Amino acid sequence: MGEVLSQNEIDSLLQALSSGEIDADEIKETEKRLVKPYDFARPAKFSKEHLRTLEIIFEHYGRLLSTNLPGYLRSNVLAEVVNSEAATYSEFTNALSNPVLLGIVSMPPLQGNIIIELSANMGYAIVDRMLGGKGVILEKNREFTEIELSIVERVMNMAVNLLRNPWKNVVETEPRLERIETNSQFAQIISPSEMIAIVTINLKIGPVQGLINICLPYMVLEDVMNKLNTKFWFSNMQTKDESSHEEEIQERIANAELPIKAVLGNSRISVSDFMNLQTGDIIKINTKVEQELDVYVGNIRKFTALPGASGDAYAVRITSVIREEQ
Repeated sequence: MGEVLSQNEIDSLLQALSSGEIDADEIKETEKRLVKPYDFARPAKFSKEHLRTLEIIFEHYGRLLSTNLPGYLRSNVLAEVVNSEAATYSEFTNALSNPVLLGIVSMPPLQGNIIIELSANMGYAIVDRMLGGKGVILEKNREFTEIELSIVERVMNMAVNLLRNPWKNVVETEPRLERIETNSQFAQIISPSEMIAIVTINLKIGPVQGLINICLPYMVLEDVMNKLNTKFWFSNMQTKDESSHEEEIQERIANAELPIKAVLGNSRISVSDFMNLQTGDIIKINTKVEQELDVYVGNIRKFTALPGASGDAYAVRITSVIREEQ
């Protein structure tokens, strides 16, 4: 609601209009609002904030690919996000080449499937690397054989499993590769007019590079759209990172190995006596048989204990804990 004018302000405004100091046409022009066209065939379901958050998620995913793929392909791998955009599903499928590698991926508890498109030349390079070659691509594209698809499926399964960690700040999901299609006509997971977000990753394996396109339908992300903003993502990531670091530190401390020694007693002998020690010689120490032993953790006296045995090994039984104030 606009500001309410007082009677004096109304009188002053009317006087200015009658005297010509203010032009009524100028007032009308300032009141005009900019009209933004809206395409109902392509509703704007993904904002720039949504696309930016998806880029951040898949930048993390790209780093995981760069770290994990070299173990399979025995070659340097670099994966970088190069673009994100909103489009209709028909625009995505019309741009696909033939043959193409389409991984249909489910991400429960999210409803529906997403698609990971791997360019054909990268598929051939992966097959060549997995079979011991240098990772070269074919001069002329052809259909993938069943054996080649099985090899690609193995690598793609690993890549799909890596999606779990980048998405955990938004939703705890269990991604699973449902199948691989080489023809886009058999990958109609949603209506052609449905809006999708496309995140493009440039993948470089040795000297060969190609694109990975991740197709994310709106209907899949609808339940978590309110979480696809950078403020929520970073705040949630910080909270989870702090807790995960704390748990990791506790686990490492709990599994750390510490030197422990139980001291039976002390004695002082001359150097000559030490050099002439023989088997069966007796050294007198300053403790009695029934006296408790000092147990050291590192160089810190931490426990008292009584000597004994456990099976065929010497052992001690802890009798008390020595606190710092003691």
